[in-house]
Amino acid sequence: MDFQSFVDSIPTAACVVSVEKLENGNYGKLRIVTGNRPYIDSIERPAENIVMLTKKFVPNSEYTNYLNRDLNFEDSCYRAAVLKKCIHAYAHPARFDVWFNMSFLPLCPDEGNICYCMYIMEINFKPDAKRMSNISSEIATAVLETCIKLRSAGDFKETMDSICKDIRDLCDSEHFCILMMDTEKRKCSVLGEALSKDTKLVSMNKYLDNFYDIAESWKDTIAGSNCLIVKNEHDMEVVKERNPIWHNSITSAGGKTIVLFPLEFKGELLGYIWAINFSSEAADNIKETLELTSFILASELYSYRMIDKLHILSSTDMLTGVMNRNEMNNYIDALSAKEIDKSVGVLFADLNGLKSVNDDIGHEAGDELLKNAANALRDVFAVYEIFRAGGDEFVAVVTDVTEEELNAKAEKLRTVSKRYPNLVFAIGAAYESSVKNVRTALQNADKLMYEDKKRYYDLHPEKKRGFIDKRNG
Repeated sequence: MDFQSFVDSIPTAACVVSVEKLENGNYGKLRIVTGNRPYIDSIERPAENIVMLTKKFVPNSEYTNYLNRDLNFEDSCYRAAVLKKCIHAYAHPARFDVWFNMSFLPLCPDEGNICYCMYIMEINFKPDAKRMSNISSEIATAVLETCIKLRSAGDFKETMDSICKDIRDLCDSEHFCILMMDTEKRKCSVLGEALSKDTKLVSMNKYLDNFYDIAESWKDTIAGSNCLIVKNEHDMEVVKERNPIWHNSITSAGGKTIVLFPLEFKGELLGYIWAINFSSEAADNIKETLELTSFILASELYSYRMIDKLHILSSTDMLTGVMNRNEMNNYIDALSAKEIDKSVGVLFADLNGLKSVNDDIGHEAGDELLKNAANALRDVFAVYEIFRAGGDEFVAVVTDVTEEELNAKAEKLRTVSKRYPNLVFAIGAAYESSVKNVRTALQNADKLMYEDKKRYYDLHPEKKRGFIDKRNG
């Protein structure tokens, strides 16, 4: 067959790919038989955002001479050349900052165990909304439901779990998960997940300790493609070759098939979504659905994270890392309006001698004392229960607590504070049987704290004058 004349008749970049069909149903080498001038130029004179392994086109060379191995490209070529299916894909490979509009068309006849397909591509430097939305009604419905749920007014975490369940059902997989990555803390967290009823797989939360290194390795495992789809043992062997540690981890946990998509927005990796042990027969629909879903999810999660960061900045005391007075006021307002009837305990903890530390040692030492005060409170209370009310004054608010438990926490705080130099608290603790009376508890705790402070300064008048014995400090 005159392949050259055939590809030359195509106005956009096109080439003929040969696929070696093996007897066991797998495939061997894939070669670029020949290409038209636009395709050869894409190799020898690539666009600015594209880097090729070599810039010299040699007919009938393996495609890996020009690109890193890509399982998605291989799968599309195999289905077109060997299975004689027409394939279309629109994707943004991680290795290139462009979008590829791709078609794979079967060619006949085969030559023994060598099968052929036509690969036609068009490069877009920005995503084309029309091409991205050119999907089946079933996939469009699934993605639309995801969009609607993301815009719901419900709890965000519950929404994510619901979306995970919908996608798990669509994939017919045993497990589906949205994993977030914190590059600063090098930690992973599960934003949402769903498991089938009869699965032996366990929640991703069981694996989070020291999991960041594995998640970080996925970028190299995907190897520049837009996703990783492992449908069979042949594909799993590629994973074993690229990432033996993860291969051992996933297979020992019972993973046989995997689809893994990065969540990226504005060049920033936010995390990954994946399904384990999915129906390989539905792989095409799964890939097409998750390509669009990951694009939408990444945008939404980027906005959610930005809002979360803004909330942290507006609600956190930047020196000590605990919640600030504004957040305390919001929390108190919310508690007093609750209809549930739980008990509440309030503890006021004011630093004794902060002024003397500032005057005699310096404000850096004073800041360190405030940080130590917050650390001591964290040793006793949960982070979300602690507030810096202002200056040297901290407040802890605990719900569903007994009066005895509150007093025990106050005594523990006095003990813990002895671990830190110059850290002495004036403490007042007050209990109310209903959260609706939280403001009464605040007033009483404040009063008791000032009584405790007065006793301290009566015993240590030199602290009040701003004097500190540096030999003991």
